[in-house]
Order: sequence, then structure tokens, then C-alpha cells
Amino acid sequence: MEQRYDYIIVGAGSAGCVLADRLTESGEHSVLLLEAGGTDKSIFIQMPTALSYPMNTEKYAWQFETEKEPGLDGRELHCPRGKVLGGSSSINGMVYVRGHACDFDQWEEEGAAGWNYQACLPYFRRAESWNKGGDEYRGDNGPVGTCNGNDMELNPLYQAFIDAGKDAGYPETNDYNGYQQEGFGTMHMTVDKGVRASTSNAYLRRALKRSNLTLKKGIVARRFLLEAQDSEGLSGLKAVGVEFEKSGNTQVAVANKEVISSAGSIGSVQLLQLSGIGPKAVLEKAGVEVKHELSGVGENLQDHLEVYFQYHCNEPITLNSKLGLVSKGMIGAEWILTRKGLGATNHFESCAFIRSRKGLKWPNIQYHFLPAAMRYDGQAAFDGHGFQVHVGPNKPESRGTVAITSADPHARPEIIFNYISTEQDRQDWRDCIRLTREILSQPAMDVYRGEEIQPGLSVTSDEAIDEWVKQNVESAYHPSCGCKMGADDDPMAVLDEECRVRGIDSLRVVDSSVFPVIPNGNLNAPTIMVAERASDLILGKPMLKEQDVPVWIAPEWQEKQRINKPVREA
Repeated sequence: MEQRYDYIIVGAGSAGCVLADRLTESGEHSVLLLEAGGTDKSIFIQMPTALSYPMNTEKYAWQFETEKEPGLDGRELHCPRGKVLGGSSSINGMVYVRGHACDFDQWEEEGAAGWNYQACLPYFRRAESWNKGGDEYRGDNGPVGTCNGNDMELNPLYQAFIDAGKDAGYPETNDYNGYQQEGFGTMHMTVDKGVRASTSNAYLRRALKRSNLTLKKGIVARRFLLEAQDSEGLSGLKAVGVEFEKSGNTQVAVANKEVISSAGSIGSVQLLQLSGIGPKAVLEKAGVEVKHELSGVGENLQDHLEVYFQYHCNEPITLNSKLGLVSKGMIGAEWILTRKGLGATNHFESCAFIRSRKGLKWPNIQYHFLPAAMRYDGQAAFDGHGFQVHVGPNKPESRGTVAITSADPHARPEIIFNYISTEQDRQDWRDCIRLTREILSQPAMDVYRGEEIQPGLSVTSDEAIDEWVKQNVESAYHPSCGCKMGADDDPMAVLDEECRVRGIDSLRVVDSSVFPVIPNGNLNAPTIMVAERASDLILGKPMLKEQDVPVWIAPEWQEKQRINKPVREA
């Protein structure tokens, strides 16, 4: 029996769940949603404080590793990607950062016409229900619940970090997702009434109640089915379906309208290449027939890196006292009964965005503050009390690649980011370390700040900082940009401004791989926005009206902004 649907979506992740909901809500279109993973009904996914568990579990995440990174002395970094309903929105840290307005203007400047901030803002708002109510920047009626956790009421260290930033001369921001990103303030998270607000919870749950959505879990997508078209004035290739494995059996599903890859920043690249779409040299080396040479597939790969600045804490008020089995059990019990308390937060409740040097128009360094000193696997970093701040430059110059090495869809692709491969990236890290130490040495932290554990006070010279960063930096788990949108004359552009694969009819990519440039922040919010906007493009709906609202930019750029772009004053 032929499986035929109007739309086929590969990947029920951050973007795929959004598309499954939006493409079925009218009831006019049949949709097949294919997902490699299984159910997300686990306390370790739904309880925010358990965030370290799913990303380190094979059941819920592809446990990718990079190749030996030359800029990190040959280290291989962990690169988990969601393999469960909700995708990476079900395994991530739930940090809600849209990015700076200028990030999206940069997308348009890079060739993604129509993806400027004014055009993207309405889709951010459509996706969101901000617990403090909507305004011209924030949404109050969307599927994704966002909040700022416990309003920092559980630990004075959150406010101390904000005050330290002000002591160091930085501004305070009331809403970094609104008018002013730059500065120190409370951090926002995708947590709704104490539960992880994944796209599975926010979008897919309601979509599955509709008869026109079919979900197949536990599948392995093998390739897109491509056919030559030479009638009615059309030429080239058209995507007509997907070949996939289910329980060891190969099946085919046919699309009446379009095939959409939402397999993620690694998965979409892999699937295009397995289908014979990509750089000729990569495909031939992997033993895949070249169907459509597209040199940018898997290029332009970007990621954020971060390090942990860790200190002993002089006051016994940190979460290090809550890491034992008894304490964890009590936190879990309270969450199960009330959906409140320490189980209902990711514990990143204050943050900052700053510029590392003069001349920058918008921030390039991000901070996540945590009132504990611990590793990402949830274990204590040392005995006693401590705190840490996660920090790293967010606008790297370095670019990497994703490449299949075999025609076997079960084989892991080769991933290399070429981390810290430019002098500017190295200098950004030197600035980052020195600025962070300066911030944490301010009077607001004096009562709490004990000995600096890492990097350690001996790490001061350029050479010492370079070496320490190389040995200690970790991925922030933000791989993106490997199938970038761009202009016709950009040889690296895989997609046009409507997320359509260049040279292939009826095939789109919608996930974080489409970003032309990585934004200044975490990736879940912009990925959801991209899927919201893409759903209107796919359905041919009128785009939401652009919003021309003021945004804060660096003072030295304000006069230039008035002269060159008067529609949006600073």
C-alpha cells in the first residue's frame, strides 16, 4: 500500500514539531512526520533540573563527537543532538535567547532576503507566551511558555552577579529579548508551569489530536527520493518522497506537495548528502552517486564554545549542597507533587551580554551564571561550596564542515568545526577571560568570592590563556549554519530565502542548519522562529506584518544608525 501525504517532514525536533502543528492546523493537508527517536515522556526530560541526563543518554540524543580539532590540540568534543520527540528542545538547557536584532539584519546582509529583525520579530512573538505578559517585543498567546524561573528568589548569588556587572560599568537590562540585549539581568527559560516547554509539549501534543497528522517513530531516514522533471517547461530534479527504515524494513513515503528536512544541524546535512546532494568530492569519496552538485552542503558550520569560571564560595548557600542522592530525591519529590522548587528551573537565572572591544555594534560575549560549581554531567566539580559562570564569545570567525564518509545512513558523519582557527577568535578568548575575571572581582561578589579554582590566577598572559582555553573549552552545543540561506551568487548558499534547496524542486530545509550566521545567543528560540516563519512560506500565506520597533545598539553606532537606517533609531 502506497504511503502518500501532502507534506513529509523528516525530524520531530525543535523545528519539525512546529511545522507539524502549523501545516496541519487548517485540516486541509495531510502530513507525515518521521522521527528517529521515541517518546519524551520521561521525568528526566520533563523536569527542568534534570537537564544533564537526556543530553548524555544514547536513548535521547545522538552522541556525536567531532574529529580531532587542530585549534584545540587535537581534542575531540562532544556534540549531542536530540533523538527524541522535541529533538534538541527536549535535551537542551532550556535557555531562551532570541539573539540580538542585529543578528537577523546580518542574515539579510548575508543574502537571506526578508529575514531582517523587523520581519522575524512577529514570528518570535507568535511562538511565545511570556509569563510577564506581552508587549511590542514579547508574545503572550503562543505555544511556547517562557519565564525567568524562580525570579532569582532562591539564591542571593544571582543578584550579586548582576550587581557585579554594574560595578564593572556595564548596563543592566530588564529584558535581553526585548529592547536591550546588552547588559546584566535575569535569564529566561523555556519552562511552562514548572515543566520543560519543548516543541513536543508546545506544538506536537496538540497537533497529534488531528487526524491529518501521522507520526512514525523509530525510523532511520535513508534518502530523499528525487525524480527528473521535464514536462510543462520544468527541468531539473524534484523531491517526490522519502526512503526510510522502520523495524529493519525499508519503506517509501510519497509527497504530493513537498518534502521538508528538519533533521537538525547535523542530520539535515547528512541526509542531503546521502541523497546525492552536496559537494562532489564528499559524495564520491563516500560512494554516493552525485545527483545534484551543491558545494555548500555541510560547509559554513559554526558553533559556540564556552568555559566554566569556577570559584569557591565563602557562604554555604550554593547548590553544591543539593547534589547528594537524598537532596536530589527531595527535589524530585517536590517537583512531582507541585511542579515547583529547585526541580522547576535550569538554575541559570541570571546572565549577561557584553561587547569585548570597541567598534562592535552589538554584544559578542554571553554569560550564564550558576550558583554551583559542577560539571555538565551534574557532578560536583570539587568538595565544598562554589559557583561558576559559563562564558564564551558568540560571534566566531571559524568555520567547519560536516561530511558523510559512507553511503550507509547508520554511519556517523565526520564533523569538524575548526574551533579557534583565526587570530580574532583567539583574541576574543583572551579578552573574554580577562573581562570575566574583572567582573567577578567586583565588590558585589566580595562576601561570596573565595579562591579562584579555574582558570586560576596564574593564567594571565596571552600564551597561558590560549593554552588553558585549548585544554578546557567545551562546546555550548550550538552547531548550526551547514545549509545556509543565501543569495544566488553565493557559492556556499544551499537554500534560497524561502528555505528551498537550490536546484531541487519541492525540497526544503527548516532547522538551525539554515542560519547564514550563528546568532549571539542560544539556538532554540531562533530555530522555533525560523520554523514559524517557514510554515507560512510553505503554505503560501501572507507574511506577518513587519514590526519596526526601537532596539538598543552601542552608543558609537547610534549616529551611524540614524544616518544609514533611519527606520530604526537606537
